Amino acid sequence: MKKNGAQILIESLIKEGVDVIFGYPGGASLPIYDALYGAPLKHILVRHEQGAAHMADGYYRATGKTGVCLATSGPGATNLVTGIATAYMDSIPIIAITGQVATPLIGNDAFQEADITGITRPITKHNYLVKDVKDLAYTIKEAFYIASSGRPGPVLVDIPKDVQMAAAEFHYPEKISLRSYNPTYTGHQGQIKKLAEAIQKAEHPLIYAGGGVIISNAADELKELAEKTGIPVTTTLLGLGGFPETSPLSLGMLGMHGTRYANYAVIECDLLIGIGARFDDRVTGKISHFAPKATIAHIDIDPTSISKSVQVHIPIVGDVKNVLKELNKIVKKGNISGWVEKIEKWKKEYPLTYKQDKKIIKPQFVIEEISRITKGKAIIATEVGQNQMWTAQFYKFTKPRTLLSSGGLGTMGYGFPAAIGAKVGCPDMTVFDIAGDGSFQMNLQQLATAVQYKIAVKVAVLNNGFLGLVRQWQELFFEKRYSESRMMNPDFVKIAEAYGALGVNVTKPEEVAPAIEKAIKSPLPAVIDFHVAPEENVFPIVPAGSPLSEMMGGLA
Repeated sequence: MKKNGAQILIESLIKEGVDVIFGYPGGASLPIYDALYGAPLKHILVRHEQGAAHMADGYYRATGKTGVCLATSGPGATNLVTGIATAYMDSIPIIAITGQVATPLIGNDAFQEADITGITRPITKHNYLVKDVKDLAYTIKEAFYIASSGRPGPVLVDIPKDVQMAAAEFHYPEKISLRSYNPTYTGHQGQIKKLAEAIQKAEHPLIYAGGGVIISNAADELKELAEKTGIPVTTTLLGLGGFPETSPLSLGMLGMHGTRYANYAVIECDLLIGIGARFDDRVTGKISHFAPKATIAHIDIDPTSISKSVQVHIPIVGDVKNVLKELNKIVKKGNISGWVEKIEKWKKEYPLTYKQDKKIIKPQFVIEEISRITKGKAIIATEVGQNQMWTAQFYKFTKPRTLLSSGGLGTMGYGFPAAIGAKVGCPDMTVFDIAGDGSFQMNLQQLATAVQYKIAVKVAVLNNGFLGLVRQWQELFFEKRYSESRMMNPDFVKIAEAYGALGVNVTKPEEVAPAIEKAIKSPLPAVIDFHVAPEENVFPIVPAGSPLSEMMGGLA
């Protein structure tokens, strides 16, 4: 039986196990939306296409299932770009489907035409312009395979309107085989043995774990390695939750806003084991001074990441989970008791701290209260800036897929739609977006989406009247010249109520916990407007381009 291209697309998505699509209709995608009518697929109508991409991203990060977003041609497609770039930088598999003008019009500057495959080529793992309806089913199968295998990433499929309406027999392939694309999943046994020997000989070893641990579902294997060897673990921002921060072996996050003891451990270690991390500049600081005493091992599925930024001595290409399973079979604990004692001393001398205030709400206190009340059993999305760093420092993550944050691109406006996507995928979980007053306003129109579909996400706005991290850098490095970082904010409570959500205003420290509990108990989406200390800074901080040893602030 023949189906048109739009029907083939929907049937293909169902075959892939897709249960929800985040999207916004338009002229060049109307046949797809007609095929969606009555189909056994849930569609979430967003209020801006950027939100659709972020929701698909958050859906994956929370569930481990590839997210799908849908937009029309031209401006609809280009509105996805920031969300696609965010997913690309953080290795998140999403399928972005876009309508396109009819094939005879492509290249003629037709109404709402944009070369979205050309535009997104640098920020997708792969992309397609489907020119023949007979290729559509295979293209969708291939897109999902490429997006979710190896080092994951976003894939875009651009479907002209005439292809959506043309008819063909529907045959969905069972398997995909690409001669030029064969990710390495099994690590080299000789290299794994070499790393095991290095661990046994090391006196000051350190594990540095990134988002690859979570993508690979390797949290249990990482925990086994740490506990078997006694090696302390520090994580990247996107690695938070990959190792329980309640463990005595946890050093929290390293890098620009990492803990002092994590950064000291990097400086002093003699073996640094990078696992599913890419040694980005926010972690390394000045590369020539990064882990200066260490033999560096790196486990990663992406061979191009190894020795890209930092010279690696023991490279292991492979899936993190598979490699750690093999390593755990042969690894033995070395003599590191003195090293562990030294780190414990640093942890006692240099804890994460801030000055309490009985009259003014400190943003760190808000994070601590959310952590205490949820007992670490919530999914936490963040925006970007101070709110993101305070969350990384003061929320105790114990499980993978509980932190959603834009790491590589640093996308303001990410957290709220990502939280919506996470709540759709995990409806029984408490989901918070910890937001700044600046970044929340970039996508707060998605409150309409949350209310319409009864997606009860909670937003904690750390309202300080500034673009907080911009202001902090202006204070520390630009002699307090606050150029365009002050903000005039709306009444967030009234905005929430206007959309039909719960709004709560909080101005005193003693009101913080009751407000959080009220929001959690409410069946509605909720916005809590915390009026926090306006010029509070995130410490420690390593100035950009400086060595990790040059941390500023954060001392009791």
